[in-house]
Formats: sequence, structure tokens, C-alpha cells
Amino acid sequence: MAFDIQSYPADKRACYDLILAQAAALMDGITHPIANMANMAALLWQSMRDINWCGFYLMDHGALLLGPFCGLPACIRIPLGRGVCGSAAGQDAVQRVHDVHAFPGHIACDGASNSEIVIPIHRDGRVIGVLDIDSPTIGRFDETDQEMLLRLVHLIETRCDFSNAMYLV
Repeated sequence: MAFDIQSYPADKRACYDLILAQAAALMDGITHPIANMANMAALLWQSMRDINWCGFYLMDHGALLLGPFCGLPACIRIPLGRGVCGSAAGQDAVQRVHDVHAFPGHIACDGASNSEIVIPIHRDGRVIGVLDIDSPTIGRFDETDQEMLLRLVHLIETRCDFSNAMYLV
């Protein structure tokens, strides 16, 4: 399977359909969460247009801890309820933020970020992490992004074996 940014369709839904097919193929038979999340961060980084950070945070002793990602170095620990990621995890709700500078308590890891989407990841009915994607463009993420990224997170939730994940405490 070859990956090249030019091979991704300009149509957003068609692009996500290809991303989801590639994600399923990459995770086929692989259940290790870190390996799969690393590949998912790289896949999204290569395939999505107009993003400047993409990755995962995982629950660790009541806070979010940086996981696999692509982009500039990032905040290592985020308390629940703080910033967009902490709010998504603390409220167990997708956060799709049109303008992060208007978000109360926004944590600016990369000053170039202007919009963000964060999707909670679950295991046994509780939040165990989040998928976080930032863009330098205000209003970059819409309902289609949310719908399709929820599908990707569902793949991660169902394909990964989090049962031996000592970091999810």
C-alpha cells in the first residue's frame, strides 16, 4: 500500500473513505494500541489537508499524557477539564472548536493553531484518551470531519486491545 498526499481525493468525504479503508488495512490483525495510534497519526498527517498537529493523548493517573503524534513538540500532561483536550476527556464529548483563541482556557502548544477537533476514545464505557487534530485555519473542521473521525476512533476502540495497557490508569 503506497501513501502519497497527492493520491488523496480533494473531496473531503471521498478522502475520509480512503483514510478509513487504509486505517482498517493498517490495523488488520494488529491490536497493540501504541502501534496503531502511531500509524493513525501518520496516516492522518499525510492525508488531511490544512492541519499542523495530529495525535493522541492517553489517560494517565487522572490526566491526559502525550501519546503518538505528528507535528511540533506538544504539551506532555493536560489536566482533565483544561483546554480543548482536557474538556473533551472531562466532559466525554467531542470538542469541535471554530476558533481556539475564543475557547476558555485554551492551551497553546503551537501558536499557529487556530481551530481544533478532539474526539474521546473509550474502553468499557469510560474515556481512555483522545484524538486531537489542530489546524492553522479558523473554522477548518466541520460536521463531516466530526462524523468521519468518530468512525476512525471507533475503529481504534474496536481493533485495539487496551486490556493490558498499564498507562490507562
